[in-house]
Amino acid sequence: MNELAREAKNFRARANAAQSEAAQRAALQLLCGVDLDKVLSEGTISRKAIGQRIDRALKAERIKGLQRHWSYDLNRHIALKQARDRLRKK
Repeated sequence: MNELAREAKNFRARANAAQSEAAQRAALQLLCGVDLDKVLSEGTISRKAIGQRIDRALKAERIKGLQRHWSYDLNRHIALKQARDRLRKK
C-alpha cells in the first residue's frame, strides 16, 4: 500500500507540473505572442527582450487587479509570473 500511495503522490506532482506549464504557455502565447519552447532555446539577449515584454504584461495584470477590473484573471497573473521566473532561472 505504501508503494501505491507513493505512486499516486508522484502522479499528482507530475500532473500539477504539466498543468502549470500549460498555463504558462497559454499566458505567454495569448498576452505576449511568445512561444515558450522558442524562448528557452534562444540566447540571453532575446530572453532579455522577451522578459521585458513579460514584465510589461505582468504590470498590466497588476494594475487590472488593483482596479478590480472585470477582465483580471489571477490564474493568468500567476502563470505569467511563473513563466518569468522560469526564464530568469535559466
